[in-house]
Amino acid sequence: MRRMRIMSIIVAAALSVSMLASCATTTPTTTTAAATAAATTKAAADATAADTTAAATDSTGDYKEANLTLLIDSNATAAGLEAVCALAKEQLGITVTIETYPGGSDGDNIVKTRLASGDMADLCIYNSGALLSALNPKDYFIDISGQDFVSKLDDTYKGTVTIAGATYGVPFSSSQAGAILYNKAMYAKYNLTVPKTWDEFIANCQVLKDAGETALIGAFADSWTSQVMFLGDNYNVCAAAPTFAADLEAGTAKYATTPSALRSWEKLAATTPFYNKDYLATTYDDACDMLANGKGAQWAMLTQAQSNIYKLYGKDVVDNIGVFAIPGDDASDNGLTVWMPSSIYGNKNSGKADDILRFMKFYVSDAALNAYAATILPDGPYCVKGYSLPAGSYKGVAVDMQAYFDAGKTGTALEFQTSVKGANCPAISQECGSGQTTGAQAAAKYDEDCYKQAIQLGLNWAK
Repeated sequence: MRRMRIMSIIVAAALSVSMLASCATTTPTTTTAAATAAATTKAAADATAADTTAAATDSTGDYKEANLTLLIDSNATAAGLEAVCALAKEQLGITVTIETYPGGSDGDNIVKTRLASGDMADLCIYNSGALLSALNPKDYFIDISGQDFVSKLDDTYKGTVTIAGATYGVPFSSSQAGAILYNKAMYAKYNLTVPKTWDEFIANCQVLKDAGETALIGAFADSWTSQVMFLGDNYNVCAAAPTFAADLEAGTAKYATTPSALRSWEKLAATTPFYNKDYLATTYDDACDMLANGKGAQWAMLTQAQSNIYKLYGKDVVDNIGVFAIPGDDASDNGLTVWMPSSIYGNKNSGKADDILRFMKFYVSDAALNAYAATILPDGPYCVKGYSLPAGSYKGVAVDMQAYFDAGKTGTALEFQTSVKGANCPAISQECGSGQTTGAQAAAKYDEDCYKQAIQLGLNWAK
């Protein structure tokens, strides 16, 4: 339990830092991989070994010996990367030497300094989304737009590494999502179906509550968990207001006055009656136990929790956990809010463009993805079109989440679209979810919080 508590703290810290989008950190996906790699390596290896062998014929370039350096956050799990690098050496003749930089603001400064001084490694793993633009990628990274392998990238992911028409990165690891995790056995017991609208979701909650069940798990003792319902609703916000992120960053849109954004806070407020009685004292680890053991039917959480449940209870139990998107109000537009992985970027000034491109192309090949997946089971689909997840993947990923990707019904969390995120989001979410504030009050408080963040970022916002 102590080990699990440590993992909870690591994940909470990673989520808070990453969602602030104010420094170069790995996404929660890679942090969770670090916490669970030892537990999932064998299962992943068993599931993908045959696939990796079969995919070895997936040619991605001629064999030519070369040496490349790669810079990665020291907090990221490197096991998958190392497996791909070993295969690249075998199949392409490319030897990759891995360097690390510290996480947080210190690491952010190191990356920027090395870029500006011309001392950057040949390859660099860094955030996708809003933070990429802060690096002035056109000055430092190779534009891979014209490369044939770019057509393989998931369109939503590609948007997070494309600036002014130029695409710069390939995904470092798998994705994850902010979604509703649910206990399939409890849904079957009460003849419930996966909801496509918010009203249907609340109706399911009411059925469960009336039956004496915990309809919705709250783990507010770890305050970061309280914001997932709000943040995971961003697909619905942007579906109704496509320019919301840009307008928010420009200071012309607010949560309190944008109907779909206000709706996210109203939804969170509506969940209060359905939580477990001790939700203010329940931790992330407790919630994993509750969902796995049928002591709670649903939980708004990042899909990284599947790896935690797998570590605790094994494959059969985690495969009893389903995943569905936080519903909106339009059943015809039901989509998943995704946290995209960090990306691999090529240094345009290193003089090794051909070898860098050979490696980047290889990294998104089936052979490389199988090698990566053999080290740890993914918490979400890989952002590569046409890639089939290993046979042993969690069903919540391979079936439920993959369906949203295949249908093109995914959108990114807001932090991938703008650097504006209020530092007090967890506290404001906790107050709203526990009934201390209304949705409208929470939206107004969060607008004030975002204003403070915008001023710190140097944005010209009117009060």
